[in-house]
Amino acid sequence: MFEGKVKGNVGLTNMLIYLLLGVVCLYVFFPIAWMLSTSFKTDTESLAIPPTWIPKVFTVHGWGYMWQMKPFLLYLFNSSVISGATAFISVFFGALAAYSISRFQSRFLYFYLLFVLMSQMIPGVLLVGPFFKILNKLGLYDSRTGLIIGYTSDSLPFCIWMLKGYFDGIPKELDEAARLDGCSRLRVFFYVLLPLSIPAMVATGIFAFLMGWGDLLYALCLTSSDRVTTVTLGLANCVSEFRVFWPALMAAGIVASLPPVIIYFFLQRYLISGMARGAVKG
Repeated sequence: MFEGKVKGNVGLTNMLIYLLLGVVCLYVFFPIAWMLSTSFKTDTESLAIPPTWIPKVFTVHGWGYMWQMKPFLLYLFNSSVISGATAFISVFFGALAAYSISRFQSRFLYFYLLFVLMSQMIPGVLLVGPFFKILNKLGLYDSRTGLIIGYTSDSLPFCIWMLKGYFDGIPKELDEAARLDGCSRLRVFFYVLLPLSIPAMVATGIFAFLMGWGDLLYALCLTSSDRVTTVTLGLANCVSEFRVFWPALMAAGIVASLPPVIIYFFLQRYLISGMARGAVKG
């Protein structure tokens, strides 16, 4: 009797969990489904009240017009280059900093880690003004390099914290064994620790990539021409004062969201293991 009661409680708990997951999935996928539905509507139907869920007249005009409305291929290229460079630089220098913090002892390490953590507490809107002045002085305003510098400064502290926690979980005996075999510190880092820390590096790299891909504030304030416009800023510029062609805008939004989804789909196992292990240690 007691065993049956326990099984009943477990079944009820599982049911509530699945119900909650269903609600969360509905909350997450509803906007995506609405974007997909609107992208196949006519301009008139997209503005109809009450709105229609299934298009009465199925058309792909919005998918074709989005490429004429704005140079989205250029925007996608800019976002890919800027976000990819941000991810690579943040992970590389974050790994070097995390390795030194994890393996070397110093009285200043605590204050350095505190400084890194505090840098994450500063809102990005407060940094736009200083970045604008610095990049303008250096001649990097309205350039991909300027955006890469801005995004890297935001993502690097997080990468250091994540990778430091992961390096702490790797036994130091591996370092000592490699040192006894004649490896230098850099060879230990590149040939011993980096291969073992691929999950954490992928996790932090995805974070840095997504931060650069989805940012609007820096792209809006640190650029002024289509030549370096990112896809998020390009989407925002499609909303004009007098008219918005919603089918094309929704189609462009779906296209802009595909690269991060594809990256996450193929690298999710590294992301989950890297985030979990890096968050436990340190």
